[in-house]
Amino acid sequence: MASAIKSGTSFVTNPTYTGTFIPQIWSGKLNVKFYASTVFGEIANTAYEGDVKNLGDKVIINNIPSMTVRDYEIGQSLTYEVPTPSTVELIIDKAKYFAFEVNDVLAYQSQPKLMEMFSDDAANQMKIAIDSAVLLGTFSGGASANKGATAGVLSSAYNLGTDLAPLALTGANATNIVSIITALASVLDEQNVPENDRFIVFSPYVRNIIMQSELRQAYLTGDGQSILRNGKIGTIDRFTAYVSNQVPKAAAAKDFAGADLTNALKRQAIIAGQKSAITFAAQLTKMEQTPNPNDFGTYVRGLSIYGYKVIKPEALALALVA
Repeated sequence: MASAIKSGTSFVTNPTYTGTFIPQIWSGKLNVKFYASTVFGEIANTAYEGDVKNLGDKVIINNIPSMTVRDYEIGQSLTYEVPTPSTVELIIDKAKYFAFEVNDVLAYQSQPKLMEMFSDDAANQMKIAIDSAVLLGTFSGGASANKGATAGVLSSAYNLGTDLAPLALTGANATNIVSIITALASVLDEQNVPENDRFIVFSPYVRNIIMQSELRQAYLTGDGQSILRNGKIGTIDRFTAYVSNQVPKAAAAKDFAGADLTNALKRQAIIAGQKSAITFAAQLTKMEQTPNPNDFGTYVRGLSIYGYKVIKPEALALALVA
């Protein structure tokens, strides 16, 4: 019979280590943990990540200026302009880390590989935390003409909801979800946003409403088959659709960061855009392990330093729904 090995009072495990190793209660198969899906890697570009890693914590991004097209008559003097690009700064000013300890005795006596299990979990939690930060930090960064009750840079014809009056998705006054999605597409069309690499991100709640709408008919998705296949949404009106639990949500009388906001109603975001809108760069992603100097065991820690920015506001649109 295995002897009991006591842990120090300062050493805390979850679940609590009882002090007695009983091999029979451990299983080599761990319960599957369902991690929240991350989407920033799909909706943001990383075009400037190499520049950040090579040049430091800031990259100056030049926006291509628009050239003026003029009428021409034979013999006229031509007017030349000097193109002056505007600039946007991508600053790497955010960081997240994790750190944990694995005791040698517990690791040796446990059937699961604790180091690998904890490291995998920590890495996934890191991705989820960064995903949430990127979505919250960029969802409202679209052009003013791409959101609100009079969206549309040319028409001002589309109501995409506001903090005080989000679009209802259920009830007698519900707005058809198809109308919201097509309005988001039209808003981007009016900004001449390319049709390739468009995305739309919504919560499981919105997905459920979509699955009950006429979008179940395959011909509306452009995929050639029903969006109900395997419970996965494909393409909707040129958007690649993503479902995420990290979509920003706000309670009544609060903004999306949780601060007080008078008269605001409960609401959540539907984010649409094109991949050129948001850029993301990680300057340093590191995981390392070192011996515990005070005990038999190992310290494991991970660090990610990153930044993100909306660099093409015209390519990002927002609807607020309830």
